[in-house]
Amino acid sequence: MRKLQRTSSQRKALLRDLTTDLIVHERIQTTEARAKEVRSTVEKMITLGKRGDIHARRKAAAWMRRELVTTADAEGNETTTFALQKLFDDVAPRYADRQGGYTRIMKMGPRRGDGAPIVIIELV
Repeated sequence: MRKLQRTSSQRKALLRDLTTDLIVHERIQTTEARAKEVRSTVEKMITLGKRGDIHARRKAAAWMRRELVTTADAEGNETTTFALQKLFDDVAPRYADRQGGYTRIMKMGPRRGDGAPIVIIELV
C-alpha cells in the first residue's frame, strides 16, 4: 500500500473522497499513485454493490461519503439521490456479468508545475 506522504487518517480520508467522487462522476483526473490506490477501494465498493444485501450496503455506507447526486432523465426531470444509492442502483447492476476490472486508468502526461504524472481513472 502506498502511503501517499500522508498520515493514516489523512490517507483514509483521501481514499474515501476519491472513491465517492469516482462513483458519483464515473471519471476523475488525479495523479497516477492516487489512481492506483483508489482503484482497489472502488473495485471493493462495486463488488459490495453487486452483492446487494443489507450487510454489503452497511459496509459500503461505512466507507463512502454521504454525498448527494443530481441526475436528469430523458425528459429533463432532475432527481437527487445519495452516492451510496447510485452505487447500488445504477453502477453495480452495470457490472453484474463482469468478474472484476471495473476501472480503467489512462495516462495524460505530467502536471504543469511539479511534473507529477496525471491520469484519468474511469469506470469501464
